[in-house]
Amino acid sequence: MRAFSDLSEQEVLALAITMEEEHGRIYAEYAHGLAEAFPASAKVFAEMSEEESTYRRWLIELHRQKFGEHIPLIRPQDIRGFMKHDPMWLVKPLGLDKVRAQVSLIEGSAHRFYTEAARRTNDAAIRKLLGDLATAESGHLIQARQLQEEHLTPDVKAAEDEANHKQFVLTYVQPGLAGLMDGSVSTLAPIFAAAFATGNTWQTFLVGLAASVGAGISMGMTEALADDGKISGRGSPVTRGIVTGLMTMAGGLGHALPYLIPNFNVATTIAFIIVFVELWIIAWIRSKYMDTPFLRAVFEVVVGGAIVFAVGILIGSS
Repeated sequence: MRAFSDLSEQEVLALAITMEEEHGRIYAEYAHGLAEAFPASAKVFAEMSEEESTYRRWLIELHRQKFGEHIPLIRPQDIRGFMKHDPMWLVKPLGLDKVRAQVSLIEGSAHRFYTEAARRTNDAAIRKLLGDLATAESGHLIQARQLQEEHLTPDVKAAEDEANHKQFVLTYVQPGLAGLMDGSVSTLAPIFAAAFATGNTWQTFLVGLAASVGAGISMGMTEALADDGKISGRGSPVTRGIVTGLMTMAGGLGHALPYLIPNFNVATTIAFIIVFVELWIIAWIRSKYMDTPFLRAVFEVVVGGAIVFAVGILIGSS
């Protein structure tokens, strides 16, 4: 990678052209990805994309005047110290908070680039344009807020925020909660049956590990294959499957890991406590995100867990 200080004035302009083209395409992707769920915000990013294209045209015209038609290929990722943007497929599914945070990083980085580039050049025309662009990028966030005020009325913004929250619940909270409940509750019986049947902590841990990993794989695949998300709007099936699988394993391993402790009584006591905490966490999540009254959520989760827990102990003790 090259140092920014080693670039010639032509290479600085070429780098700026590449950067503006990249930023314009990023904003266009944001506008396209948000158009269906958040049309007002999509319009904001579409206008920002057009502005970046305007900056690019200014830079190309100045490069043509100073250095001719050929523009060297200089990319931000080739220069040491430049911020690297996540590939678009890692940013998806797009959310308003995620996109707005990315815009802040992009515009802040562009402002610092133009400020430093203008300071280093001795050519009056290049220095003026780079200085103007530094000012423009600095004001771009303010302009974005003005665009939001123009297109995002309080009612529209409230509707978009509600849709954003709903998408988060559908893609992450619901699958994660289903996995945590299955992992925490369904593994109670085999783990504690093994514990009270064998009295051996290592054997109990192995049963718990197998039950948790197996349940995680099964639940993850079931979630991913059950719904592609296109009609239900629940988001990427791969994302939901991963979330469900990981939370299922976490729920089962929570009360399996204590059995790595050789002392059976100590391990079982800690496992009891962890089960209690897990069930209360599940009740809290249901209350916060699923609009279930807290006491009702506690009753349903704790009573259901207690029944499975008792079945495991009875089978293991028989």
